[in-house]
Formats: sequence, C-alpha cells, structure tokens
Amino acid sequence: MHKVAVVGDRDSVLGFRALGVNVFTAFEADETRRIVDKLAKDNYGIIFITEQLANLIPETIERYNNAVVPAVILIPSNQGTLGIGMDRINKNVEKAVGSNIL
Repeated sequence: MHKVAVVGDRDSVLGFRALGVNVFTAFEADETRRIVDKLAKDNYGIIFITEQLANLIPETIERYNNAVVPAVILIPSNQGTLGIGMDRINKNVEKAVGSNIL
C-alpha cells in the first residue's frame, strides 16, 4: 500500500496532519527537491505539494509527471492559488479525452 504525503509551508500543510497525511515542510527549492525525491523513493503513492513550492522545482515536477507512481498533485497554499494545479488538470484531461471537457 502506498503512503500519502503533503509538502508545503507550515501554515498551509499543518491541517493535513489531522487527516493522517504525512506532512513535510519546506521553504527553498533544494530542500523541496530533496523531500520530493525522498518521498518518491520511500513508496509514497501520492504527493501533494503547494503550487508555490512546485513553482520553484518545475524540472522535478515534470520528471514525475509521466510516472504512474508517485502522483504529484499541486494544491493551493494558504496564500491562495497560482492556477498551476488547475492548468495541469485541464491539460491531463485534454490529453486523456482529446478535448478539454472541463
């Protein structure tokens, strides 16, 4: 069974702990990249990451984009959304069904 993790700034991810999700805090690109790569190696099936941190490590996010596991899912932080996560969902839906049905 795969584990679930969330990566982001402390204020954005703290609530996930109450849901039983493993929480990892990061603030800089190198730290975020190391955490995501370690989670992928440690059998995490879903990695939620705030859009702000994902924006710092686009090459790492892209590397896992075509992998089945882990699924890297961008979420808004407590500061709001950058729209990146929804753009990715739209592109994946369009790729899967041939047109953007959303």
